[in-house]
Amino acid sequence: MSQNPNTSPNLPWKCRFLMNYVAYLVDMCRRPDFTVNRRLYKLFDFKSSPSKTPINGVTTSDIMVDASRNLWFRLFTPENGSGSDVSLPVIVYFHGGGFSFLSADSFPLDRLCKRFARELRVVIVSVNYRLAPEHRFPCQQEDGVDVLNFIDTTNIEGFPACANFKHCFIAGDSAGGNLAHQVTLGAIQNNFRKVKIIGLLAIQPLLGGEERTESEILLHKSTLMPMKRTDWMWKAFLPEGSNRDHPAANVFGPNAIDISGLNFPATVVVVGGLDTLQDWQKRYYEGLKKSGKEAYMIEYPNAVHSFYGHPELSESSMLIEEVRDFIRRQCAKT
Repeated sequence: MSQNPNTSPNLPWKCRFLMNYVAYLVDMCRRPDFTVNRRLYKLFDFKSSPSKTPINGVTTSDIMVDASRNLWFRLFTPENGSGSDVSLPVIVYFHGGGFSFLSADSFPLDRLCKRFARELRVVIVSVNYRLAPEHRFPCQQEDGVDVLNFIDTTNIEGFPACANFKHCFIAGDSAGGNLAHQVTLGAIQNNFRKVKIIGLLAIQPLLGGEERTESEILLHKSTLMPMKRTDWMWKAFLPEGSNRDHPAANVFGPNAIDISGLNFPATVVVVGGLDTLQDWQKRYYEGLKKSGKEAYMIEYPNAVHSFYGHPELSESSMLIEEVRDFIRRQCAKT
C-alpha cells in the first residue's frame, strides 16, 4: 500500500453525500442470506431513458441481444460522430455496482458513459449483464462474450457507421473492472470477424482474496468498500461453495488461470490511494507484468473508490486525459 497517512478524504459535500447515500442504500437492500431486496432497491434506482436527440452531446439507444435473459446494451454515440467519414474507437463497458446492483440505464452510469463518449470521442456499448445473486459467475462473463459475438456477427440497425471495431477496448469500473478482465479472458479465445480487442481499462477493479491486505485493514471504515460489504458481494457473486481465492476474485491467486501464453491486450489499471481495494489492484497489475503482458498503472494518491463518477474531483478529469492518451497510443499501433 502507498504511504498515504491521510485515510479520511477531504471531499466536497456533494460527493460525500452521494457516496453515503449509495452505501446506505446498498446496505438497506442486501440481506444477511446474500439475497437482494429488489422491490425496495428499484424504488431508488433512478433510470435514464435512451434519447435519439443529443443530451450533452451524446445520443443513446438500447439494443436487445437476448430477450430470454434480458441481455441488452445501451449504445452511446458522440454528436457529429455518426458519419462514415469519421472513425471512432469502440469501448465495450461493464458497469460497477458490486455485481448485484445498478444497470446500464441507471442514472449515474448513464451519465458516466455519456461523459466518456463525449470527452474521449468514442462509441460506447454499455452491457446490461445479469446480476448476482440470482445469476452467479460465470453468467456475467458469458453475457459479455455474447455481446461481443453479437456486435461481431450482426448487422445492427442504428449502429453508427463511424464505429471502428478494429479499435475495440474492454473497460469497466469497480465490479465492472473485474468483469472487463473476465470477459477479455473469454473473448480472446474467440475468432472474431470484425472485432479486434486492442486494450483493457480496469478502473479501480473489485478484486479480492482470502488474505486480508494492509489497505483493507487500514481503510476498513471506507464509505463504499469496507470489508464487511465486499465480503457480502463475493458471497453473492461467486459460485456456490467458492471462497475468495476463486479466480473470479483473486485473479492471480493460488487458483489463477495462466495467461502467459494468451494474446492478452495492453491493460491500464487505475488505483486510488484511499481505496480499500488498492493492494489487490496493484497485485493485479504486478500479475499482468509477471505474465509478460503490457500493463500500466495509474495511481491517484488521494482518490477514493468511485472518484471517476464525480466530475468535480480533479482526479476525474485527470483520468479522462490518461485514458484518452492510452486509447490514442493503442489505436496508433494498428
